Amino acid sequence: MNLHEYQTKQLFAAAGIAVPNGRVARTADEAAEAFRTVGAPKAVVKAQVHSGGRGKAGGIKVVGSADEARRAAAGLLGTVLKTFQAPEGKPIHSVLVEEAVKGSREFYVGITLDRRIQKPVLMASAEGGMEIEEIARHRPESILKESFGAFEGLQPFQARKLAWGLGLAEPHFARGVEIFQALAKLYLEKDASLLEINPLAVTEDGRLMALDGKFNLDERALPRQPALEAMRDPAQEDPAEYEATNAGLSYVSMPGEIGCMVNGAGLAMATMDIIKHEGVRLGHANLWPANFLDVGGGANKDQIVRAFKLLVANPRVKAVLINIFGGILKCDVLAQGIVEAATEIQLRLPLVVRLEGTNVQQGREILARSGLKITPASEMSDAARKAIQASQSGQA
Repeated sequence: MNLHEYQTKQLFAAAGIAVPNGRVARTADEAAEAFRTVGAPKAVVKAQVHSGGRGKAGGIKVVGSADEARRAAAGLLGTVLKTFQAPEGKPIHSVLVEEAVKGSREFYVGITLDRRIQKPVLMASAEGGMEIEEIARHRPESILKESFGAFEGLQPFQARKLAWGLGLAEPHFARGVEIFQALAKLYLEKDASLLEINPLAVTEDGRLMALDGKFNLDERALPRQPALEAMRDPAQEDPAEYEATNAGLSYVSMPGEIGCMVNGAGLAMATMDIIKHEGVRLGHANLWPANFLDVGGGANKDQIVRAFKLLVANPRVKAVLINIFGGILKCDVLAQGIVEAATEIQLRLPLVVRLEGTNVQQGREILARSGLKITPASEMSDAARKAIQASQSGQA
């Protein structure tokens, strides 16, 4: 789950990290009033969407009066902002109006989990304002890194090492040390998966300030973070992914045409791999799965029905492949869910089903007696081939 910039800056301010004076606005008139409240000669009106690259996409406007702020907000609110990170576009329902701050120096600071060493890592670079991916690709040596444990946090000597490496001098050295430690504490306490300040700027009047921020929350920690969950903006999320989360399903949208329902993340990944492999082998190199969908080992019949509806609601899907190894989730339970969902929505798409495991024979019998047009598959390659052929012909 992601937060908006203004929400992230609220967390920064509460943690003692300086941010520009600003207010969020949801109408053009509110943006004009926000400009007057900010009280600076110039302000920036920033589209609040869950995507980077807003400036390049026209989502950030510099204004010098309340009337200009009103016009800038009116031009942004209610539109869809397309960026290189979100080419499909994100709707703009709010803007952040804040004082325009210039930095004499800018830094990148971010924390994420390094799965290789199983620890959070604070990264810092003197090349702020740029995408960290570009820095890592072209100048990896310019990125300073300090890992830390979840219990002890970032130690003072590590924070000083980073401040020294960035070339900070007093009074910014001591303030940088404080910011690095505050950021690490915030990362751990709020169960973040990614936390960024880009840029962290030395301002012209001598302040060290977070001019932009990004916060991604580990969704598995939502039960521990009700205040952050209340900040969720469903309008910024993929509707199918949001619905799946509410149903207790693991779902990720992809740009393909074969809808997949699988139990178990490993089997789901293998299913997507074999679809791609068989697609290339059959001469369909541009064919992709339409989604990752893991219904889990303990899914009930209602969840199966909701999962099935998610698949067929995708207009890109031309065929559905269900690949289940029955364990905790028994094949007969899944089969009954498939029959109910397909009957309720009057399924017109080709459906290929591979079942193995607990109660597999009962599951196959339920499907066979259903009267539905279902193509059975014996093993994974067979299932992938049949789904691919069905997606191309429109018939199972």
